[in-house]
Parts: sequence; C-alpha cells; structure tokens
Amino acid sequence: MTELQQLDEIDLRILSELQNDGRIRNNELAVRVGLSPPSCRRRVRALRERGVVKTIRASLDERLLGYEVTSFVTIQLQSQAQATVQAFESSIAAIPLVQQCWRLSGEADFLLKCVALSVEGMHQQLLQFAAMPSVRNIRSLPVLGVAKDEPLPMPDYPPASIAVE
Repeated sequence: MTELQQLDEIDLRILSELQNDGRIRNNELAVRVGLSPPSCRRRVRALRERGVVKTIRASLDERLLGYEVTSFVTIQLQSQAQATVQAFESSIAAIPLVQQCWRLSGEADFLLKCVALSVEGMHQQLLQFAAMPSVRNIRSLPVLGVAKDEPLPMPDYPPASIAVE
C-alpha cells in the first residue's frame, strides 16, 4: 500500500492547512478539519512520525536578509560512481549558501539552489564548485524573479487507484 493510500481525507486537509500556515495552533487546526484537539494532535504527530510532514519552517525573503543573488546551478560530474556522487554530496552539504540540492538524471547530475550576498559572492561560489575534484561542468542560471511559489497540491481523495464506487 502506498503512502497516499494510507492517508484519508482528514489527513489531506490537515496537510493542506499546515502548508498554508505552519504556525496554526492545534485548536484552530482541529476546528478547520473537523476533529477534536486531541485527535488532531495525534494525527499531526502520526504524519510527522511517518515522514509525510518533513519539517515546518518559515519561508524567508532572501533579499530582505541581504542575499541579493539567487541562482540555480547545474553540475555535471566526471563520473557517476557511487563514491564520487557521495563525496560531491558531502562537499555540498557543508556549504550553507547552497539552499537545496537535487540529484538528477540526464544532462546534469545535480541542480543546486544557491544564494549569495552579491554577484561577486556568487562568482566565488561558482569557483568553489569548479575547484571540486569531480566536477566536469557548471552552468549558472541567475534568478530574475519568482513567477510562482505555491504549496504542494493535495491529491484527490480517495486516490484514483483505489476509488470506491
């Protein structure tokens, strides 16, 4: 049974509410999803324990905190050997200005979301990537603006694969 099949409509409503407001108080969340506060608290705890809710954190405005440059960077490694990939991932994990790192299939091996205080700071970051022993190719894609930033849409309930007639 997939994780989606283990979620019911109330779980999906809880997840939707938490995405929209991670600071919502349990009592308010319970009212919005139609549960008693203790039942709601148990469900949220279960969703966290199952890993459905990975973390709840504030979404910050990079520019207001002085990070003038956001860039997506694609990295192609010289080899996709497990040791090479793990060494690269360990190196990237140690760089705080790399906000996110995705492993890819295709032309690039990794896609990084990076922030920097200035264009020069981003240039220094790119030089740091280039100095890594396994890096073959780097492409930087500076962000001009954000056109869309939405929460994850909740799937229909029941899932199509187990729809009840």
